[in-house]
Amino acid sequence: MRPRYFVIALSLAASLAGSGTEAQTQPGTPRPPVRIALDEAVNMALAHNHALAAARLNIQQSQAQEVTANLRPNPVLLADAQFLPVFNPNQFTGDYVDQVAQFDMGVSYLFERGRKRQNRVQAAKDATGVTIAQVADNERQLAFQTASTFVAVLLAEANLELAREDLKSFSNTVDISDARFKAGDISEGDYLKVKLQLLQFQTDVSQAELARIQSLVALRVLLGFESVPADYDVAGTLEYAPVRTGRDDALALAQQHRPDLYAAVKGVAAARSQYDLAVAGGKVDVTGQVNYTHVAALSSLSFFMNVPLPVFNRNQGEIARTRYAVTQAEELRRAAEDTVLGDVSGSYDGVTTNDKVVQLYRSGYLDEAKLSRDISEYAYKRGAASLLDFLDAERSYRATQIAYRQSLASYMLAVEQLRESTGTRSLP
Repeated sequence: MRPRYFVIALSLAASLAGSGTEAQTQPGTPRPPVRIALDEAVNMALAHNHALAAARLNIQQSQAQEVTANLRPNPVLLADAQFLPVFNPNQFTGDYVDQVAQFDMGVSYLFERGRKRQNRVQAAKDATGVTIAQVADNERQLAFQTASTFVAVLLAEANLELAREDLKSFSNTVDISDARFKAGDISEGDYLKVKLQLLQFQTDVSQAELARIQSLVALRVLLGFESVPADYDVAGTLEYAPVRTGRDDALALAQQHRPDLYAAVKGVAAARSQYDLAVAGGKVDVTGQVNYTHVAALSSLSFFMNVPLPVFNRNQGEIARTRYAVTQAEELRRAAEDTVLGDVSGSYDGVTTNDKVVQLYRSGYLDEAKLSRDISEYAYKRGAASLLDFLDAERSYRATQIAYRQSLASYMLAVEQLRESTGTRSLP
């Protein structure tokens, strides 16, 4: 019997859980705010950013040009009627039409030589490859912009949290100073100085709230306004995560993943295909034509061939231009390689430098600043320290906390720059 009772108990528990879920999803229940993490924000930007969507359409346009490049020339239909007695309609008889009038009908076709169509197709495909790489580079830059703005939101929220904590703590100090003033422990001047200092903390909170709102709006522009609600928020905090990737490993990743470098390499191939197309353009094309003629009661066929003589125009200028364009593309590829090397070196040095700064704060300066503030506050509340000493310790603590948060944000931004410079968000 016990297994039976156990099954019944499980059924009751499941029904109660289902009813609780229905109660939570009933209309009118306040919906929790949408919170997005960093990786989720990057994916949303890549999926919904309108500027990137417009850039991606360049790929379809380039692929359509491949279709155009692969088209063959259209044949030309020729027809004429001669010696018709338009001004002497009495002569318009069947014999006259058969014996005197002349009718011609023919078809001509341009035969391309030098593999022009194949070279056009190859040039169009190489151009599409460049476009694809350029769009991928747009994605890389958008991912960095989104991550940078996301870090700015985290910094604004961290500063807002600190400002609110400082305001709450200092409001307590003002209340204590008010009690001491009424008890005659401090002068009215010192009390007013403490009370006026409260205005600075209130202003810091307002400015931090404004910075948070502006950062969220800037992030929403990158994500696409319609992809997130107006009251959305970010998930995460400013945090330190050490980077294990070495300089040589970062450079190897960049050479493998950087889309702008790949675009430069494809640019060389595209320039060479344009040169091949220009050489093919120097080959003369042949136009063939076949005509059917009816005249003097006779029907006949005629064949014609039209071959331009390449005496003056052999496409020399375009061949020379594309030859120089190949050299230019190779120089641009070398420039892209130098840019990648400089980006990786600069971003890696930025990570190591900001890492050292963060470690300085974490080595004891944060604790010392807090301890100094707490000691001064404790001493001031009990009349053992002057107002100036307390305010100076408070300012030093706030400055240290703000600087530490800024150093964390700078470190996280440097890591994002390293990701951008390597062309991948997955750093080993």
